[in-house]
Amino acid sequence: MYYHLILTDECNLCCTYCRGKLFSIEMPETTGTPVDDDLPVDLAIDLEQLYDFLRKDQDAAVTFYGGEPLLRLDLIREIVRHAPVASFLLHTNGLLLDRVEPELAGRFETILASIDGPPAITDANRGEGVFARVTGNLRRLVENGFSGEAVARMTVTEETDIDTAVRYLADNEYFSFSSIHWQIDANFWNDYHLRDFSTWAETNYNPGVQSLVKRWVGVMRDEGRVMRWYPFLDTMQDLLLDRPSPLRCGCGHGNYSIMTDGSIAPCPIMVGMREHYLGHIATADPATLGKVPVTGACTDCSIRDFCGGRCLYSNITRPWPKEGRDAVCGTVQNLHDALTGALPEVRRLIRAGHITLSDFDHKKFNSCEIIP
Repeated sequence: MYYHLILTDECNLCCTYCRGKLFSIEMPETTGTPVDDDLPVDLAIDLEQLYDFLRKDQDAAVTFYGGEPLLRLDLIREIVRHAPVASFLLHTNGLLLDRVEPELAGRFETILASIDGPPAITDANRGEGVFARVTGNLRRLVENGFSGEAVARMTVTEETDIDTAVRYLADNEYFSFSSIHWQIDANFWNDYHLRDFSTWAETNYNPGVQSLVKRWVGVMRDEGRVMRWYPFLDTMQDLLLDRPSPLRCGCGHGNYSIMTDGSIAPCPIMVGMREHYLGHIATADPATLGKVPVTGACTDCSIRDFCGGRCLYSNITRPWPKEGRDAVCGTVQNLHDALTGALPEVRRLIRAGHITLSDFDHKKFNSCEIIP
């Protein structure tokens, strides 16, 4: 099982699509679910209690999460030294990676670095100079011996040309990412009426995804390799295996979140939504944590087995009107259609030996949501 461990709610950035919206957008209602605003800002649990909980899961993996988890580098060092887990992952904005010593970096199986594309779009969203600092820090980590997976974790908005942004991160002079994931900033805030999301999705994002799928398959054909672009990688593997998927991020069935007070939630952004909590590390057993299904309109969707439900939090809060939710579902349908359209050629390339089915293998639930 994977566990997001929230070390702090503090962050050293104020990104336009994240904390920046706290000053201008009303938080979504939680459909009658009370929200506890009194959680500790920093992790406030007995670490021995955490270790006892993790010890019950022989395949436990911990993803350090925030806020910005590297603001609590002291806790990361302590937990990496003593926690009885199989692997560690880090979800970070990347600004403080220069403080991580090579020995500690070597303990991370995966580092997910938040970066949104070329310097102009990344810096516009996240702050001046962020692109250069993040790519420079990652480059130095690799030079100092980091051999784990570095994932570019993009947030995509109407300002993003998805085709250009993904291709740039995959091939640029600063730090070329072999692994890329992106998440659309959609249906998380009460902001649909302030945006032109549907037009952008139809005219830029959906055609861009179609173009990227063609590029992805073209590299398989021409170079004999499968690029680790997670919205394609995970879903195509299941299409090849004819394997249906539950919620692809794993929240509520393969991936849980430990809040700063030790409470266990199905998703790291369901902070304070105690009605949906599944216990506390002091008393819970990983083997018997509840499974949280995605409900609502997803139940009868024709591509439910492909999508898995996209986002548990959005399904509960539903901050966008039906028109907006339909536009988001349209992007998933477009992804499905582009990949199923490419499926015959991918199968042919496997039969011809250009690639193998094992080229699609990857770690499940590694903090990539999969469905953008």
